[in-house]
Amino acid sequence: MTDIAHSILAINPNAKFTVFAEDASNVKWHDNTTPISEADILAKQVELQADYEAKEYQRKRASEYPSIGEQLDLIYHAGQGGDAFQAAIQAIKDKYPKG
Repeated sequence: MTDIAHSILAINPNAKFTVFAEDASNVKWHDNTTPISEADILAKQVELQADYEAKEYQRKRASEYPSIGEQLDLIYHAGQGGDAFQAAIQAIKDKYPKG
């Protein structure tokens, strides 16, 4: 779950605040930061969480892609960077479709 602080900073990157007990209704605002309503914070939290969940395929792909060095080596050994490189990347894309 996305935490309250990240949600606040997504709304106002310059906000100065303290969150108590990870509770959107228990935020102390500092340095004349305009308070953000609890409803707005919680709505942003839901939005950020949905975005995170929608990008699960990206995290899974990234962990299985060959390293940049390996990718470049595949391109090099394939001659003009074609078939072996494309097949390695496509296999991971097929395994984790955007869905």
